[in-house]
Amino acid sequence: MLSSIKLVSKTRAVFGGSQIFKACASQRVVKQGHFDGDQSNVSCTRRMSGTGFNVPPSAEFVARVSGIATMCKLPFQKTADGLDAAFVGVPIDTGTSNRPGARFGPRHIRAESAMIRLYNGWTRAAPYESLRVADLGDVNVNLFDLKDTCKRIREAYREIVATGCIPLTLGGDHTIAYPILQAVAERHGPVGLIHVDAHADTSDMILGEKIGHGTPFRRCVDEGLLDCKRVVQIGLRGSGYSPDNYEWSRAQGFRVVEAVECWHKSLVPLMEEVRSQMGTGPVYLSFDIDSLDPAFAPGTGTPEIAGLTPIQALEIIRGCRGLNLVGCDLVEVSPPYDTTGNTALTGANLLFEMMCVLPKVKYY
Repeated sequence: MLSSIKLVSKTRAVFGGSQIFKACASQRVVKQGHFDGDQSNVSCTRRMSGTGFNVPPSAEFVARVSGIATMCKLPFQKTADGLDAAFVGVPIDTGTSNRPGARFGPRHIRAESAMIRLYNGWTRAAPYESLRVADLGDVNVNLFDLKDTCKRIREAYREIVATGCIPLTLGGDHTIAYPILQAVAERHGPVGLIHVDAHADTSDMILGEKIGHGTPFRRCVDEGLLDCKRVVQIGLRGSGYSPDNYEWSRAQGFRVVEAVECWHKSLVPLMEEVRSQMGTGPVYLSFDIDSLDPAFAPGTGTPEIAGLTPIQALEIIRGCRGLNLVGCDLVEVSPPYDTTGNTALTGANLLFEMMCVLPKVKYY
């Protein structure tokens, strides 16, 4: 946790290591040797450094464009051992039914995440003072075989959750939720689900196939992975293949909140009801970026007009504080359809918000 700063002059510093912090109310400078204001070696560390938390370098001292593009510039770690939470990429789009490109989502989300600082400015969450977090890199997927990819994802997440680590997933298309939930439910039993999406993703088949980004939650119900009394789907909208797109969801006991029910209002009251519905049992949060209106998030494969706003997205995620979250994902970012990078930037910020509402996170 200690990084060396060599003061070359009063205005210039040379940094050693990757975790450099400005001395302030929550940080302290430990002098090593004589400090004369001109040239010396000092170590800069955080107040909680003795507990071994990973803390990203501050952009006050380390340029955002430098270094390896891990999520939030966190350290890379090969396994989840010793971690409370971890960012994991699953770069596939072979389950996509329309525009491809989500295989590039994790890479672009990581690049845009360099913008994110250490604290949540509004909620006062301090995740890096509460959780040991790292970036585990990407699952080694098979882009030519979706069933094999699902097997690889399931096996990778079994290892992650077996350590007690909470996975925060960078997608990838929404197919990935199915094998992830297989691994999560294997450890925790049937879980509650907060599913934020333009689409219900409960089709039985697409083009004769049982596995794809439109089928994951149908497969999850088939295998008993979900506690159907504790499932809510928020933001659903668009044209459909039947008069009632969501009849099957309602028949399983899901609460369906269509996008039209969210127009022109805060979703804070809705999330109060959702928290009551979820109770104290394990909950998984699955967030498809196409739940947002394409005016805010055009970089996705199956956009639908008249969707949620980024403000409502924050209300939903922040409304999950206090729940027993055992995993989260952010899926369907397709960078080729948004040359500005704003969709990936939004995705990165939503993942940060998810980390901020995990159990044990400290708030000031």
